[in-house]
Amino acid sequence: MKNSFLKNKSIKSFLDFFSRVSISAIFISAIPGKINNFERTVKYISLKGIPEPISSILLVGAIICLILGSGFFIFGEKQKIGSIFLLLFLIPTTIIFHVFPFHQRAVFMNLGLIGGLIIAAIRNQNK
Repeated sequence: MKNSFLKNKSIKSFLDFFSRVSISAIFISAIPGKINNFERTVKYISLKGIPEPISSILLVGAIICLILGSGFFIFGEKQKIGSIFLLLFLIPTTIIFHVFPFHQRAVFMNLGLIGGLIIAAIRNQNK
């Protein structure tokens, strides 16, 4: 009877999907602000020492990573690809915006997300 709850395939499937939606929620919620406030976000990126033309390109790349990453991570059989897209967004974002100056809470929250995404990227998908 030990761990019999988690051996149920339907429950495991639901929990897996719920977990992916929960992790993705933070990324999905960031998309509208980046699109609707594109110019302001470019200026904010530029304040970190990145020239404005490059900031615009990086922001477009970030939006693409967020959309594709979240979509693949939640719905596709390509969850590993979704994890990689989200990591491509999250790791540089954490370094650029939260390491210098050090924002402890943001860094540790992002490290938790990075850890979860790495687990998802390397895990065996056989349920």
